Amino acid sequence: MARTRYAADRGLTSRMLVTMFLLGLVYVVFVTAFFVVSPQLGAIAMIFALGFLIAQYYFSDKLALFAMHGHEVTPQQFPELHGVVDRICALADTPKPRVAVADVDVPNAFATGRNQKKAVVCVTTGLLRRLDPVELEGVLAHEMSHIAHRDVAVMTIASFLGIVAGLITRFGLEWGLWGGFSRRSNDQNTGLILLAVVAISALAYAISFLLTRALSRYRELSADRAAALLTGRPSALASALTKVTGEIARIPTQDLRAAQPFNAFFFTPALGRGASVASLFATHPPLEKRLQQLSTISAQLSRGA
Repeated sequence: MARTRYAADRGLTSRMLVTMFLLGLVYVVFVTAFFVVSPQLGAIAMIFALGFLIAQYYFSDKLALFAMHGHEVTPQQFPELHGVVDRICALADTPKPRVAVADVDVPNAFATGRNQKKAVVCVTTGLLRRLDPVELEGVLAHEMSHIAHRDVAVMTIASFLGIVAGLITRFGLEWGLWGGFSRRSNDQNTGLILLAVVAISALAYAISFLLTRALSRYRELSADRAAALLTGRPSALASALTKVTGEIARIPTQDLRAAQPFNAFFFTPALGRGASVASLFATHPPLEKRLQQLSTISAQLSRGA
């Protein structure tokens, strides 16, 4: 991690290393098995996936802002927002990221960029309208801790296997539905080979999906912890979490669906009332778990005062 006053998290570091090791192991097994079955299709999928990974890694900031209709803002346009970011940068001893605003009523925020030089932190107008300055500081400190821990770069690399396996599974199923599963005569083995390809890819995708989601949930807890310790106000972050989650439940379903593809980036997921986070293989831990951690930190800070 780059030089910063954000609290170090050995748990996050160890989980990143373990996740990368397990993903690497699955990747080796996957590539070996897959290329034995169908090397040509495997090579094509690898090329597409590698291109996607490179684009995501180098242009994640631009792609995220474009998709969320966000735009960079100056201190003259949003002086209070820039003031909060400046204060967090001073507390954390980190370079100032670019600051952006998305004209969206869903109250949320995200940070992206492969490193601190390319980082951007973006808040929605819905968030700015609903939070007071202290709560906003907690949210932004959370998002900027993702930048300090290089979470975007790590998650992009970790998702590579899932991208490859997902592409191959999709191509294989589409080919199969167009007759690949029922080949006859000289190609009588093609259907069986295609079924094996889809099965191997689907299994690899499922494993990588679960591993990256588990890492994503822990990095959110780590960001909450880092923000609470940096600002010394875990109660403000807890208040923001409670308020944002409650407000999101009141957002129209159509607006939530438009925002849900970006849940992995958000401060809190855009889920409607009654949604089961566990059944969605959540990118974020349950609200109760996040609040409990903040309550524990608050008690620890009170004893140390």
